[in-house]
Amino acid sequence: MEKIKITFLGTGDAVPTKTRNHTAILINYKNEGILLDCGEGTQRQIKKADINPCKINTILITHLHGDHVFGLPGLLKTLSLHDCNHKIKIYGPKGTKNYFSTLRKIMNFDIPIEINEVTNEKFLETNEFFIEASSMSHTIPSNAYSFVIKEKRRINKEKLKKYKLPQIPLLKNLQQGKDIIFQNKKIKASNVTYIEKGKKVTFILDTEMNSNAIKIAKNSDVLIIESQFLEEERKKAEKHKHLTLNDSINIAKKAKVKKLILTHISQRYENNLPEIEKQARKMFKNSALAKDFDVIEI
Repeated sequence: MEKIKITFLGTGDAVPTKTRNHTAILINYKNEGILLDCGEGTQRQIKKADINPCKINTILITHLHGDHVFGLPGLLKTLSLHDCNHKIKIYGPKGTKNYFSTLRKIMNFDIPIEINEVTNEKFLETNEFFIEASSMSHTIPSNAYSFVIKEKRRINKEKLKKYKLPQIPLLKNLQQGKDIIFQNKKIKASNVTYIEKGKKVTFILDTEMNSNAIKIAKNSDVLIIESQFLEEERKKAEKHKHLTLNDSINIAKKAKVKKLILTHISQRYENNLPEIEKQARKMFKNSALAKDFDVIEI
């Protein structure tokens, strides 16, 4: 199975720092270039990461706060100037269509754009993958997203050799889990195929603790989640409807995720990041704090 590549273009919160830009995460899978959020300065981060912006064909918006969308006008204009003529599909929560309607009155984008509002549903589904949206609880409408590669039945070529089966349409039946008859002999799909497990990456950004967060993150191979505040600042987290580090850890544990990556870190902790990561690992061993330009493959 081809790997999912994730590039962290921005891992800060509403106030950027010298080392952390506003939120933006790029997901690459085969020919898919999916940008999750686009804070101010994202296109410069794309340049620094030596990424071709024309490879982006889908944009997922978690919510419409400035530190997550102020980079969109510049990026879309850059795509126009680069003559990127393929359609850009944009998905976001309620209010996304109105936001882009206003944006189009201000700026001229010479590229085709398709705007979609999604919540609590699967979308962009193909034979290989789908994306799922789930509504979160923030000060404005907000979504979390999961990128899911479906499990697939594969043919075990070594086991198939003894049947001397030619490359004929019958192979397609085996891949679909159907038994076949060849030269008057029954070949069971279960004997010559195996199931390749799928993969799931979940992205949860600005939200307070809610049951949907646990639900969408369930059994994720990787959970990428905001962790803006430490527990001692829970009152601020509750006021602004954000997660604390403890909240993020609890979601990961309850959802039984394999790996946890913390992002959207408040600028107030800029000089204390190693200690925060150490604290996170005490509570959830397989966890890490994302840094700008980190790249992981799953």
